[in-house]
Amino acid sequence: MKKLSIRARVLTGAAAAAVVGGSVLGAAATATAEPAAAPAAAAPATGGVAGEDLTTTRHLTDDAALEAAQAALKAAEKDGRRVTVAVVDRNGNTLVTVRGDGAGPQSYESAERKAYTAVSWNAPTSDLVERLDDAPNLKDIPGTLFLAGGAPVQANDTPIAGIGVAGAPSGAQDEAYAEAGVAALGR
Repeated sequence: MKKLSIRARVLTGAAAAAVVGGSVLGAAATATAEPAAAPAAAAPATGGVAGEDLTTTRHLTDDAALEAAQAALKAAEKDGRRVTVAVVDRNGNTLVTVRGDGAGPQSYESAERKAYTAVSWNAPTSDLVERLDDAPNLKDIPGTLFLAGGAPVQANDTPIAGIGVAGAPSGAQDEAYAEAGVAALGR
C-alpha cells in the first residue's frame, strides 16, 4: 500500500473532520430548531419575475397572419390589382409578407412600413395622414409610412398586429384590401 504524504494526510483528515462536524452540527441544529414556517409566496423556480409584475399580451398565430395576408391579396387580385401585403405583430416585427404576381419592387417595403405605422398608432394610416398637418415631423420616425393602406388588428380594443398593402393605384384601395385582411380574422 502506498504511503500518503503529510500534506495529503492533513487534507484528507481535514475533509473527514468537516464531514463529521457538519453532520453533528446539522443533527444538533435539526433537533433544536423550531419547525419551519410555510414559505411565503414563492418566487418562480427559475428565479424569474413574480406574477403581479407581468402582463399578458395577445399575438396572431403565424397561420392567422398568413390567412389575413392571403385574404387581402385575394381581394386585390379580384379587382385586378398587383399588390404586396405585409402583416406585422404588436411590436412591428414582420410575421409574413406576400408579394403578389407583378407587384412593383417598391411595394414590399411600403407594405411593411404601412403595417408598422398602423399598429404603432392603432389607427388606419389614412387617418394618420391627416395628423401630419399638425405634426409634420411624424413622417421622420424610422420605419413609418404615412400613406393610406395600413390597418390595425385589434383584440379587446388593443392593437395586436398591423396589415399593410401597397401597389394599388390609390391608397384608398390599398387600405380597403388591408381591411379585407382584418375582416378575414373576424371569422
